[in-house]
Amino acid sequence: MTADLVRLDVQPAGDKTAVIGQLADLIAATGRSERDGLEAGLLAREESFATGMPGGFAIPHCRTEAVHEAALGLLRLSEPVDFGSADGPADLVIGISAPAGTDDQHLKLLAQLSRALVRPEFLTSLRGASTQQEVSDLVMGVLEPEPAEPEPAEPGSAGTASGGPAETGSEAAAVATSREGSDDDPADAEAGTSEDTPVLLAITSCPTGIAHTYMAAESLETAAAEKGVRLHVETQGSGGITPFTSEQIAEADAIIVAADVNISGRERFVGMPMIEHPVKRAISDGPAMIDEAVSAARDPRARTVAAGGSSEDDAKEKSSTGAVSWPKRIQAAVMTGVSYMIPFVAAGGLLMALGFLLGGFDVSFVAKDVATGNSLTNLPGHVGYDGSSGHEVTARTGLLLYLGAVAFTIGNAGMGFLVAALSGYIAFGLAGRPGIAPGFIGGAISVMVGAGFLGGLVTGLLAGLIALALASLQPPRWLAGLMPVVIIPLVTSGIVAGAMLLVLGRPIAWVMTTLQDALTGMSGTSAVLLGVILGLMMCVDLGGPVNKAAYLFATAGLSQGTEASFHIMAAVMAAGMVPPLAMALSTAVRRSLYTRAERENGTTAWLLGASFISEGAIPFAAADPLRVIPSMMAGGAVTGALSMALGVGSQAPHGGIFVFFAISPVWGYLIAIIVGTLIAAALVTLLKARHARRTAAAPATA
Repeated sequence: MTADLVRLDVQPAGDKTAVIGQLADLIAATGRSERDGLEAGLLAREESFATGMPGGFAIPHCRTEAVHEAALGLLRLSEPVDFGSADGPADLVIGISAPAGTDDQHLKLLAQLSRALVRPEFLTSLRGASTQQEVSDLVMGVLEPEPAEPEPAEPGSAGTASGGPAETGSEAAAVATSREGSDDDPADAEAGTSEDTPVLLAITSCPTGIAHTYMAAESLETAAAEKGVRLHVETQGSGGITPFTSEQIAEADAIIVAADVNISGRERFVGMPMIEHPVKRAISDGPAMIDEAVSAARDPRARTVAAGGSSEDDAKEKSSTGAVSWPKRIQAAVMTGVSYMIPFVAAGGLLMALGFLLGGFDVSFVAKDVATGNSLTNLPGHVGYDGSSGHEVTARTGLLLYLGAVAFTIGNAGMGFLVAALSGYIAFGLAGRPGIAPGFIGGAISVMVGAGFLGGLVTGLLAGLIALALASLQPPRWLAGLMPVVIIPLVTSGIVAGAMLLVLGRPIAWVMTTLQDALTGMSGTSAVLLGVILGLMMCVDLGGPVNKAAYLFATAGLSQGTEASFHIMAAVMAAGMVPPLAMALSTAVRRSLYTRAERENGTTAWLLGASFISEGAIPFAAADPLRVIPSMMAGGAVTGALSMALGVGSQAPHGGIFVFFAISPVWGYLIAIIVGTLIAAALVTLLKARHARRTAAAPATA
């Protein structure tokens, strides 16, 4: 930061968007960036999360090709502006701009600034500075502190043994709190430390991993230094993680977790007393959290980190605070399983579709034999197989048949992981890492007994709940380390797989077979009705649980390779493309009905819809659910019905129009999508226009 990047007592031009424009003007005027590109980058970051911070300041930041040279710009506003902090508006706006490809340079600057800005005296200095150069010097003093002259060591003093330069700013606090002390160290004596003083660990992490993460760390370090407590901090943020050493963990008496997200590596602290609060409390009340951790270290009944990485009374705490109810936890776990399963579906399904494209429609009958029995120097001829009309031979030969067989075999192997991945990651969503192995094993058993994805849902939930229950136990500390890696996976796998083999597998397999046969056996009017149902499910929540349930049903049947399963897959994918395409069309036809941001989203929605990403319509549905969602459901239902009526089949589970080679007939697929898109766009446009007219007429009639 230089003085020409500082402006004092600036009159804001409007809301935070306008202030960000003023900030872009300031930085661009120095020649370090292009004005419009920088403004767009700052606004995009602001839209993803608000940059307002406790203490009355904001830190908008970005990394973009529009920036030629990294810069810090500061506006001290004459009137505070709301930047999204619950603590109030901001009068200090510090912008960080960095060129693309600078290896997270702006995040490192942000971490350093955040640690300084948590100190009230630094904010007071910025607000009291009388010149631009004074502000620049204050900020650069944090980012590039000059080493202080080392004080001469007094005889017998242990505190100056290193002989190195003294630390400054936040670095001094960090070093002071982690430095080893001794009984004869005068500094420790003044602070009140002794052999009885607990050694604490702290982990800080916020959803974005940026400012709050480092502000919480600074607050805890400062509080620990004031109280004479030794503290080691691990910041799990975007600027990188430097984990605790094994020695630090071994000597620690308690751990503080100040986080709004799940932290990584909890299993390192099994059996250790723990206090846990949102990251914001560490910023605002660091001394109290240090006191709580010291008390927990001395209390034999304090909550501790359990084998599963949580504490033994997490469930009680969540229940009492109403943070997460069990239905929501189970729903979140199922969605976790589906989200982790989708890459298997995409990779496996598209490779299978590529196999059909290269090797022909009959490659599935001979794929394994050709892939393993032939090679690039030993290409196959016409290969015989037993088809629906007796003994037949493949239509293709040579390189195309061989490559098609290889692609199909790889894809088929990938699709074979679907149920196991679904089950394993549902269990992971409930119990963390200890649930993965039992979930995968249970899912594999479900496939073996024919219980399919329904069995995978059951085994995933069972494995997660059992692993979570075992993790809540409090074994002796010598045994606790074995719990997450040996005992919980072993016991849970035995219970879940045994239950599936002995009790649950056959009934679930019967239900699955009956349901699959009933649905895939629909034809004529029944098939059209199935298309309507699937279309409604794909559009009712635009990527939510109902949408994912329909998609899961389609992809699970795809591995069977039947015509009926291909028809269902085509109907699901076509209907899922309608919402973003319809909203894109509506914003293009009636631009006046939409805000500038919605029109920009509409431009993006063309590509999202064409790629089968239903979530592209979520911004519109969130802003106006009463008019958008019913319109999308109507268009999706028509698309699903037309797709079924025209006999469209898709051998690919994803990709939209870009996997046209795996869809037949393509013309039927396009007709279904176009008709559904026109209907949905027309309905949402009419409903919005009617609402706009009523809103405009309201003042006149009032």
